[in-house]
Amino acid sequence: MARLPSWSAGPAKGERPDRPFTGYKLAHAVLSADGAKTGFAGLTLGATRVYGAVGDACCVWNRRHAPPRRWCGCGFYCLNDLADARSLACTTENRSALLLEVAASGQYIRYERGLRYSRQRVRAILDAHCACGRPGSALADAGSGLIGWRHLAPVCGACAAVRPALTLGDFAARLDGPVRLAASRPGTPLAPGLAEPPAADLPPGAGESPIAVLSAEIALLHARLDDLQSRLDK
Repeated sequence: MARLPSWSAGPAKGERPDRPFTGYKLAHAVLSADGAKTGFAGLTLGATRVYGAVGDACCVWNRRHAPPRRWCGCGFYCLNDLADARSLACTTENRSALLLEVAASGQYIRYERGLRYSRQRVRAILDAHCACGRPGSALADAGSGLIGWRHLAPVCGACAAVRPALTLGDFAARLDGPVRLAASRPGTPLAPGLAEPPAADLPPGAGESPIAVLSAEIALLHARLDDLQSRLDK
């Protein structure tokens, strides 16, 4: 997750949660080099690490301590509020990321807007928007990646065209655990504030067969030539 400013660290005094916290985060979809497995990659600090539906955090700088540590930035990150996560998804570098709902557990540090924690389970993929603003129904090669993994970006049916792509259902099936798909449900809206363009008026004959149109034009030309010849004969 992107670094979030103005957080006052520290779990509530005496807090003993009896269930995992629900949080929201962004992540890039990835596909293994052999195409057999899928996973998620972080956006900034964890951008070089791939995790699955269930994962334990590890420090990218020092493997000798268990995340999260107060003096280190290691651990998984999530936000408490879905609206905050959707706002973060608007930044240029995050436009191709998936929005996830996660269950956060293990050791944690509570902040004003979210958590930094040691263990997570991805519950659902909530949003996957194509670059055009339509809901993404599949994931296509994003043109970047990590060693052994290719980044994937959401695409809609119109933008995918003939590009090879992996449906969200196939992506979820190749994860190492069950993940619910909310992003691919029928009726998923466009990105907020956008609307489908109005249907354009087609020019006359736009839906006709090209051969039929050409035959009609030839017949009309012959008729005009016959009319011209009859006038010359007079």
